[in-house]
Amino acid sequence: MNLFVEKFFTVVAIIFITYMLLYTTFLFLSVLIGAVRLQEKDQLLRLKNEIKHDYYMPISIIIPAYNEETVIADSVNALLQLDYKLYEIIIVDDGSTDGTITQLLNNFPFHRIDSPIHRKVDCKEEIATYEASIENIQLKVIIKENGGKGDALNMGINAARYPYFLTVDADSLLQHDSLEKIIQPFMMDEEVIAVGGMVRVAQSVEMQGGRVFDYTMPWSPIIGMQVVEYDRTFLASRILLDQFSGNLIISGAFGLYKKDIVVEVGGYKRETIGEDMELVMRLHTFMLNNRRRYKISYVPEAVCWSQAPGSLKDIAKQRRRWHIGLFQSLTSYPEMLVRFRYKPVGYVSYMYYWLFELIGPFIEVFGLLTLLLAYQFNLLNVPFMIGLFLIYTVYGIILSLTAFFQRVYIQGHKLKPLDIIKASVFVTLENAFYRYFLSVVRVLAFIGYKKNGRSWGSIKRSKHKISSLD
Repeated sequence: MNLFVEKFFTVVAIIFITYMLLYTTFLFLSVLIGAVRLQEKDQLLRLKNEIKHDYYMPISIIIPAYNEETVIADSVNALLQLDYKLYEIIIVDDGSTDGTITQLLNNFPFHRIDSPIHRKVDCKEEIATYEASIENIQLKVIIKENGGKGDALNMGINAARYPYFLTVDADSLLQHDSLEKIIQPFMMDEEVIAVGGMVRVAQSVEMQGGRVFDYTMPWSPIIGMQVVEYDRTFLASRILLDQFSGNLIISGAFGLYKKDIVVEVGGYKRETIGEDMELVMRLHTFMLNNRRRYKISYVPEAVCWSQAPGSLKDIAKQRRRWHIGLFQSLTSYPEMLVRFRYKPVGYVSYMYYWLFELIGPFIEVFGLLTLLLAYQFNLLNVPFMIGLFLIYTVYGIILSLTAFFQRVYIQGHKLKPLDIIKASVFVTLENAFYRYFLSVVRVLAFIGYKKNGRSWGSIKRSKHKISSLD
């Protein structure tokens, strides 16, 4: 019996260590390639080799909103300050129960219209529609029956006049050049059907006229750990997977799509939680099944500042939804690996999300629990495991700091000495403790996950830091 237990712990330890080595190797390659590609693009921009044009592709910006009275007016004002000449703004209120509509009607010159919206994709009925025009930018507010975020996005697609639509969360702020940056892949290659942008934590920035007025690391460790986490995530794997059009996720907070292709696949699924990832995976499978040439791109230079949860409770709610959405999307499209196993999007992207994003938290939690149990049986080489954990943590800290400072440098932010100290502390906490908290949250995500499948998952918002130009 003792021999069996000892072998069991040995096998688990080998699997756990192998996983750690594979993950750190992938992370190293991701951060390295991401940093190199960003540096190359930065040099091109400094040499003024970026696209300069007088032609603008028309874009419909869709903002799905539910109970966003705290931030909705600031978000719309930020969109009105974009350096782009041809776009419209569509706010879809999904049956809010707070003052979201009141904020919109009080802050902008909307007037009610009686104009039916033609259905290209399924969604629930509209209740009322309002329009306004501010400096030649058309705004529209649609109040509809509650049906979830996917349903609200479908309503926005139905109302959109232009051939490209951008999804933006109601708590997000776009930089003045975000549209000009994110549209560039469409202008350079007609095969592009979708583009994702960089999402960063809004609580670390003060905006003025669509530009970053001040960048500072927050005092809250909970927000600070998410700052470094976001910078590593959006710098690393997404740039690596973009080398072969292999991204399976375009964040719902900031993504640009070719409308006719999205309409062709049926729009957003209303019954899924991770509607953003599900749509991207459906686009991949649709184009591959029909043997149509396509590209899905990622532009880290296009930046969206989105609010991060301010408490561990809200983080747990958010990440639970994300993990369930990941599970639903991956299990809905097994042909990504079976039928397209010889394509990088299948054997690299699909396997990456299965192994490191979906199953990874279970491996980490099970491995840690087994090591604790092995310690109780006096079967654990404590000095070896402590040394391995320290190496793993320090390695993660170095990579996270690399990603963070690379992003700060490329965007031209100026950090104070105190910000550097705070960033170093938050990176250490994130790698030593926060990541394991998230692993536990993801493992427990499936308890009762079928309940409230279409709910928005409310998270407490705070006012954006926006300074006046006056």
